[in-house]
Amino acid sequence: MEPFEAIVDEHGVVVMRVCRALLGPDDAQDAWSETFLAALRAYPDLRPDSNVRGWLVTIAHRKAVDQIRKMARAPRSSNELPELGTQDDRAEPDRELRAALDALPTKQRGAVIYRYLADLPYSEVGVLLDSSEVAARRSAADGIATLRKTYRKGTE
Repeated sequence: MEPFEAIVDEHGVVVMRVCRALLGPDDAQDAWSETFLAALRAYPDLRPDSNVRGWLVTIAHRKAVDQIRKMARAPRSSNELPELGTQDDRAEPDRELRAALDALPTKQRGAVIYRYLADLPYSEVGVLLDSSEVAARRSAADGIATLRKTYRKGTE
């Protein structure tokens, strides 16, 4: 079996992309860490013929959902804090793209994230979205079509 460190090196970027797409840049790091902590615990029992990327994205999906649920239950301050800028442009994705992605219906957003950011096959996207492969393909196509209409980077 491959050393776990090699698994992190190979798939860490994809898992971070999924976490950022689902949670945004501020909460992605926690979900990423939780994903690999859970994966480390379960790794010894993973079947040798398993799709490691799909397995990690599934864990990341579940950790992100857990975090979203936790944030929904957390008390919110009545005063809004100003958003702080960042020195590292790579740490914060394009806000307009993020807003366009967030505006998609849940299944379309998930299909776009899992297919195009995590590069999972539609069969696995369908499993993550509790739908069929055909429905996952349709959701991804509809999501991309909507993004093409609503998101215009660099065109004004």
